[in-house]
Amino acid sequence: MSEPGSRSPRRAEGVLRKAGIWALDYLYAARHQVRAAFSRDDPGMLAAGRPGASTVLLLPGILETWRFMLPLARHLHARGNAVHVVAALGRNGSTIGDGADRVAAYLAEHDLTGVTIVAHSKGGLIAKQLMASSLEGARVRLAVAVSTPFAGSVYARYLPTRSLRSLAPTDAALLRLAAESAANERIVSVFGWFDPHIPGGSALAGARNVELPVGGHFRILASRELLEVVDACVDGG
Repeated sequence: MSEPGSRSPRRAEGVLRKAGIWALDYLYAARHQVRAAFSRDDPGMLAAGRPGASTVLLLPGILETWRFMLPLARHLHARGNAVHVVAALGRNGSTIGDGADRVAAYLAEHDLTGVTIVAHSKGGLIAKQLMASSLEGARVRLAVAVSTPFAGSVYARYLPTRSLRSLAPTDAALLRLAAESAANERIVSVFGWFDPHIPGGSALAGARNVELPVGGHFRILASRELLEVVDACVDGG
């Protein structure tokens, strides 16, 4: 029989562990935002894949440019895939619907088909919106959504800008998107065991949900476990 209060040290250890993940997650985000700001990588070079390889489209999260996902882009391109980005998204601060329209226009302009989308955070919401409500969504074979707040985040309502508050669970556009379930079966939702930005988690009903032994909202992008999942999805597994 355990002594009263015997769980307190374990609970304290869990709190400290999560606090450490918070700190490492922000360090990762800050480092890669700075790296993205100084990157001069040519997206046209990434879009040149080997014959017969897969076509991948990267969608960043809110306040991220596509260059924030550059390490993942380079990894996918090194495996021979044609990697596309939508520069028109900028820092991805517009509405989910507007973002989906810009992605649809890109897919149509470049006549891409059989596309695998790999998206981070808000990018996963844009991917779902595209697949659920746009004719160009038929060009998408599968979407791998990493750390995506499909049900919103309770923290978003306290944030300073409208674009961030639009990710709150009570946002009308987010609720409408949540009610759209037809595209869910073409989504693989990947998330860590602890996400400091999405306390409610990223599980999506009807999708393939994959929880990784990784903590963090941003650091998961560089994890070996995520790369294995993404590679398998892109290769058709």
